[in-house]
Amino acid sequence: MAESGNAIEAHGLEKCYRGGTRALGGISFTVRKGSVFALLGPNGAGKSTTVRILATLARPDAGSAEVAGHDVLRAPDRVRRSIGYISQKSAVDLEATAAENLRLQGQLHGLRGPAVRLRTEDLLGRFGLQDAARRVTRTYSGGMLRRLDVAMGLVHRPAVLFLDEPTTGLDPESRQEMWQEIRRLGQDEGLTVLLTTHYLEEADALAERIAIVDRGRIVASGTPDELKSELHGDTIRVELKVPVAEDRVRRALEGVPTLRDLRLDGRTLRLRVARGEQAMPPVLAALDGAGVAVAAATLARPSLDDVYLHHTGRTYASAEEES
Repeated sequence: MAESGNAIEAHGLEKCYRGGTRALGGISFTVRKGSVFALLGPNGAGKSTTVRILATLARPDAGSAEVAGHDVLRAPDRVRRSIGYISQKSAVDLEATAAENLRLQGQLHGLRGPAVRLRTEDLLGRFGLQDAARRVTRTYSGGMLRRLDVAMGLVHRPAVLFLDEPTTGLDPESRQEMWQEIRRLGQDEGLTVLLTTHYLEEADALAERIAIVDRGRIVASGTPDELKSELHGDTIRVELKVPVAEDRVRRALEGVPTLRDLRLDGRTLRLRVARGEQAMPPVLAALDGAGVAVAAATLARPSLDDVYLHHTGRTYASAEEES
């Protein structure tokens, strides 16, 4: 793999837990060196299980994977020396300062003396933690703790960084700060970053390539633009005033040209059309003529939510509710 240009290669990963719960049903993907890659899917889709296998924290029941040129089953120690892993749960010692957390992490990776001190000061500065470096970390905000988590994962200068749901629970300002840091890691430093997220906008904003995971399988992959461009045309979203039977809606709209992929979820009607600005008036007129009351209607280019709906048959919000 070292000559392939890929930092991560996963082939047919399968995993079942006790009780018969199938977490992964044959996951395969590659991540190019120096890129930011996202596994996107609702909670319970299998994203964290995939990352745990790649980070050598879990064994697959079938399949294989290499990270930074090392097989995760045959050379787990080499994989661990090559990666940084930031789990959903913080690894920060809340009774120690940020500087102490970073120094300890450096020492665990073999850094000593001036080397560990210089690396600690460098990371404190990069992540905006210098002013609070000597404060006990239990006084930190959620955003500060998450930045420290990432800094700890970078102490030993890994080739690959795994970020498992890096912004869950953060306020909007802290989330934006984390996004900026992830972009910088990928763009300015050439670090390979694999992040898992259940936020559609996060994957769209950060990742060069995305794999959409649903029920333990990858249902679509590509760049955000590639995934959205597969859905030719525009999306019309109509909010109905009251729930209406789908058959009634379909009968009302059957004469509208270029209409496809009609989906009704509660009071939300989604339609794919070739030219949204031309299709919107006849769609609204047809609904009105059939006595279907409309509360609001919007027109938009395809989104990752539309991509998810197209490949899974259900909206992302409903998948989140299921999980």
